[in-house]
Amino acid sequence: MIFNKADFIASYGISSQLPESDRPELSFSGRSNVGKSSLINKLCSRKNLARVSSTPGKTATINFYAVDDCYFVDLPGYGYAKVSNADRERWDDLINSYFEAPRHHTLLVQLLDCRHAPSADDLQMLRYLHYHRIPYVVALTKADKLKKSQLASTLEQFEDICRPYGCQKVVLTSGENGYGIPELQAVLNAAVAAEDQEAE
Repeated sequence: MIFNKADFIASYGISSQLPESDRPELSFSGRSNVGKSSLINKLCSRKNLARVSSTPGKTATINFYAVDDCYFVDLPGYGYAKVSNADRERWDDLINSYFEAPRHHTLLVQLLDCRHAPSADDLQMLRYLHYHRIPYVVALTKADKLKKSQLASTLEQFEDICRPYGCQKVVLTSGENGYGIPELQAVLNAAVAAEDQEAE
C-alpha cells in the first residue's frame, strides 16, 4: 500500500501564497460534486483527510496535502451553476497561475462521473490539459453505481472519448467501495517514481 502518511497543509486562494514546489505534485481536477474528496480520502486510506464543502462551488481555493514524499493538490471544483461570473474568473485565474508556474506538475487526475457523458465544462478542461501538455489520467468516479455488466463497456466508452485529448490512461474507481483504487495508486506511484528517477 502506498500513500500511508497524509496531512492537510493549507488552503490557498491566491497563487502567490502556494508553498514552494520542492517535491512531486499530483493534482486532482473535476466538476463540483464529482467525488474528489472521497477519492483522495480513499487513496490515502483516510475518512476525513479531505473534507466535503457544505457549499459546493463557492470555495475557490487550492488545497495542499503532504502525502508521503509528494503533494496531493486538490484544485477547486468547476461547473457549479450558482457560481457568479466573478467567482468563475477567480477560479480561472487561480488554475491558470497554478499550471503556468514552474512547479512539479508530475501528473493530474481528471475526475469524470462514469454515469454521465462529459459535460461541456469537462470537455473544456480536457482541451485545456491537452493544449498545455499537462500529463494526466482520467479517474471515472462512482463505479459502485454501475452494474457489473456495465463496467467494461463504460471504461471503453470513456477511453474512446478521452484518447483524442492526450489522456494517458482511464481508470474506473469508486470512493465508496474502493473499486479501482489499487490500480490508480499504482499509476500515481509510478509517476512519482519516474520523476524521482529523472531528478537523480
